[in-house]
Amino acid sequence: MGSTSIAAPDGKHIGSTAQAGEAGGDDLLFRKISLRIIPFLFLCYVVSFLDRINIGFAQLQMKHDLGFSDAMYGFGAAVFYIGYVVCEVPSNLLLAKYGARKTFVRIMSLWGIASVGMMLVSTPSQFYVLRFMLGVFEAGFFPGIVLYLTYWYPATRRAAVMSIFFAGVAIAGVLGGLISGWIMRDMAGVAGMFGWQWMFAIEGAPAIVLAVAAHFYLDNKPAEAKWLSTQEKSQLLARLDGETQDKKAHANHSFAAALRNPKVYLFAFIYFALTCASLTLNFWMPLMIRDFGVKDVVLVSLYTAIPNAIGAVGVILIARRSDRRAERRRHFAFCTIGGAIAMLMLTLHLPSLVAMLAILSLAAVLIFAALPIFWAVPPSYLSGNAAAGGIALISSVGITSGIVSPWVIGQIKTHTGSMDGALYLLTGLLVLSGLALLAGVGDKRQPSAS
Repeated sequence: MGSTSIAAPDGKHIGSTAQAGEAGGDDLLFRKISLRIIPFLFLCYVVSFLDRINIGFAQLQMKHDLGFSDAMYGFGAAVFYIGYVVCEVPSNLLLAKYGARKTFVRIMSLWGIASVGMMLVSTPSQFYVLRFMLGVFEAGFFPGIVLYLTYWYPATRRAAVMSIFFAGVAIAGVLGGLISGWIMRDMAGVAGMFGWQWMFAIEGAPAIVLAVAAHFYLDNKPAEAKWLSTQEKSQLLARLDGETQDKKAHANHSFAAALRNPKVYLFAFIYFALTCASLTLNFWMPLMIRDFGVKDVVLVSLYTAIPNAIGAVGVILIARRSDRRAERRRHFAFCTIGGAIAMLMLTLHLPSLVAMLAILSLAAVLIFAALPIFWAVPPSYLSGNAAAGGIALISSVGITSGIVSPWVIGQIKTHTGSMDGALYLLTGLLVLSGLALLAGVGDKRQPSAS
């Protein structure tokens, strides 16, 4: 079928009516898909991350009430990731086999129960066991979302979509700061419980409610979506099939083949380095702000919301620019190396609270924005069972940073009384991650999503 060219007054062709119509139709289709699945998954992801990082706010009271040291807290934060790493690949393979609905219901209901159970902690061993079980239960949720989105979106649109979820990380930090600080201060002593106990109970319960909702709301794949017309399903399948054909020349189709692919391990290292920095912001930001000279727990929580709120906006804007330019490598390097410089500047210990919050906000924007840009890359090199297992493998190997970095930072802070040594280490890792993606992945541009 032919198309009619549209010429500018100077005679240059600026497009075609057929291409414009096709792009407009795609925009309408993906807007409909996004309005259906993204708000719900976004809410689930915000709750999951809030339940993961609220231990960072709990430490402001919990360590004192239970007599935990910085090293104990660091190990408790890290042990979550032991369970997470062990179970992440099996969980994602189960998603590919049994579907997103059953998998997400299982994950959310069990992590909600474990999160509420944190209110019963009274000894270090109980703390470690429940954090481990929370990791086991939540394993597979994030890589499951990454895999699930490949069922609905082509690669050209994924960075912008993924940016919404990583903005959710920042929003969880905002909500965590506002809600957790209020609960811990104003509900302390109610029914004879500590404020941090109420925080775990109140913030853990929504996951259980969302698990029930997921059973009725989520469709496993587009073919099951009654809210899409037959024509819309065919249109979506055509877009995704075109991408699948393009992958065949270089993608691995089995999990075993993915295990032999060096790029999987390159991606895992990059993700490891990146998450070392992002997890530091998630877990230690309240303590860093307290070290800026802010002592009141509610003020700490309010100030924590500032870098996270700015980071949420920056994540979306930078990821959308990456999609528009159809370019990943240089955007990622800009974010990681810029984030490294911001981390290094935190060691200056400037006397101005405003200046330190500005530096921390810059670090949050760049480090958080690197995450969706990164996750737009691996699915382009994996398909079939390799997409389920390979994505989970990259995530699980990379997320071992959650085992290493909290413990290392806890040890550094316990023995030196400062975060500076950890910040120097993170600066180096961020620079390495940016250089690794630049050197290890070709400049393979995708067609623009516009």
